[in-house]
Amino acid sequence: MCGIIGYIGDKKASDVLISGLSHLEYRGYDSSGVALFGEKDIEIYKAQGKLINLIHVLNSKKEICTSSHMGIGHIRWATHGMPTEINAHPHTCNCENLTLVHNGIIENYQELKQELQMLGCKFKSQTDTEVAAHLIAQEYGKTQDLLKAMQNAVKKIQGAFAFCAMHKHEPNKIVIAKRNAPLIVGVGIGENFIASDVPAIIEYTKKAIYLSDYQTGVVTKNDIKIYDKEDKLTANKIEFLPYEALAISKMGYKHFMLKEIYEQSDVARNILAQKLVSQNENIKLDELKLDGNNIKKITRVQIIACGTSLHAGMVGKYIIEKFAKIPTDVEASSEYIYRDTIVDENTLVIGISQSGETADTITAIKQAKEQGAHVAIITNRVDSTMARLADSLLPVNAGIEVSVAATKSYMAQLISLYLLAIRLRELKFDFKDIEIIKLKQELFELPTKIEELLGHSEKIQKVAKKYSSYKNFIFIARGINFPSALEGALKLKEISYINATGYSAGELKHGPIAMLDENMPVLAILNTGVVYDKVLSNCEEARARQAKLIAVTNYIAPKDENLFDDVIMVPFGSDLISPALNIVVLQLLAYFIAEYLGKDVDQPRNLAKSVTVE
Repeated sequence: MCGIIGYIGDKKASDVLISGLSHLEYRGYDSSGVALFGEKDIEIYKAQGKLINLIHVLNSKKEICTSSHMGIGHIRWATHGMPTEINAHPHTCNCENLTLVHNGIIENYQELKQELQMLGCKFKSQTDTEVAAHLIAQEYGKTQDLLKAMQNAVKKIQGAFAFCAMHKHEPNKIVIAKRNAPLIVGVGIGENFIASDVPAIIEYTKKAIYLSDYQTGVVTKNDIKIYDKEDKLTANKIEFLPYEALAISKMGYKHFMLKEIYEQSDVARNILAQKLVSQNENIKLDELKLDGNNIKKITRVQIIACGTSLHAGMVGKYIIEKFAKIPTDVEASSEYIYRDTIVDENTLVIGISQSGETADTITAIKQAKEQGAHVAIITNRVDSTMARLADSLLPVNAGIEVSVAATKSYMAQLISLYLLAIRLRELKFDFKDIEIIKLKQELFELPTKIEELLGHSEKIQKVAKKYSSYKNFIFIARGINFPSALEGALKLKEISYINATGYSAGELKHGPIAMLDENMPVLAILNTGVVYDKVLSNCEEARARQAKLIAVTNYIAPKDENLFDDVIMVPFGSDLISPALNIVVLQLLAYFIAEYLGKDVDQPRNLAKSVTVE
């Protein structure tokens, strides 16, 4: 889940590398480092902690930084070894002629390390990556060719990797390799770039080559050569990057997270404008490559995702079962991949991922495809690995999301699932009904209601300040908003480090109620609908244990107002649409609490946005 960057051209390499790393911090920020190829040698600079620490180091080394026009850089999310300077990338071999950065995990590094130690290699770090540096160096000793050394070495490595390597004896080239980890080559004029993701290079170029698994390559100032699994030269497929540098600007907001929360009304409006024409017309979802006959044969839906995307999938289960009448299971990808994959050609598997690079979900959808399932992918990145594996690709078009805590991508996933559920019903039953017409109307109104919520955030700020000193939190809901409780608790945990847990309100009395007292706030999500009275009853049980009670609701009877210490109102709507409104409140609450506590909102500790390792 680390970020890597490479540059070769006429620009000051250190500037390009630092700029690229600053746009890859969402992938990790435990430590960072760069290797700069100077006139005679490769100079390596590392720093523990945030990228600013590396910038301070480079500012004291202006001579080499000014003269170098080629280099590689890395920002780390620690897997093997503590986030220390010695474990930071780049890593070298013993002779220090070869320098390497790596994103991924080498699964057989222990076996390789023992073999390399027997050959005399001395290890400095606790990382798996250092094994690759020594291994490639050993192969270089046999071939005296960096590309051949890389190609030979990666055949011995098990796991996931994106490598960038330089060698002192082969100036003016960077050698790369990819397997199960994202890597792109940005194409310039008289310069070329290498990166884990588009944001790192978008200010310099709009063209890129996306490497496939098992490919290797050589990048020079004026040329790019890519080789396949058999080490044969392939034709370069250059693609246009559909992003703007402006998309990764805070635009005056204090944090990216706040900006992205406020973008949600536009995100909703943009998605709906493309798919939802009117209440009486069918959803335009041409990306779904299943017709009515195919849909009628579907006997089961499986939704596979992780984290926030998993919670979106749980909402999806409610609406798909309600409208399409197809049994739907939702499972964390990390669990799915380690049991028997029971799917067939009559199963629709929906993989959900903001980045499209979530390692567990990629493995899961590969397993499902092998068994003949139709795989639909809901992702924010049409250029991702998951998108390229999809039978049906449903892009959410939320734009680049920089903050590690997902907000607008969750909203986009929810809306995509609403549209998918409606379309499945239209294809399966081929008739208009009042519920579908009503839901379409509510979707039309959703962007305006989100704006209404965002325009009256003062109440949420006050509640956030009031409860920012509490160390624990419980979120409860029932039915379609149970996933909202889970997501609200996750947001609070992620950015404020408060121990927050989401429960189905009916489960409160089956254990969690033991924790309730005056020091345990309970946030209840209750909307008009079939479970309103039930959640209200669960709130009574919490109040009887002296718990502080917060209601997030679109309706509260006057007789029940005194039950709650605080009430946050959301615009009125049906229970079906309420998750898309309630989540905005929960995101803002988490944001304001974290801000009051002085936390690093956009880059919370120990997290990375794109989880590219299992």
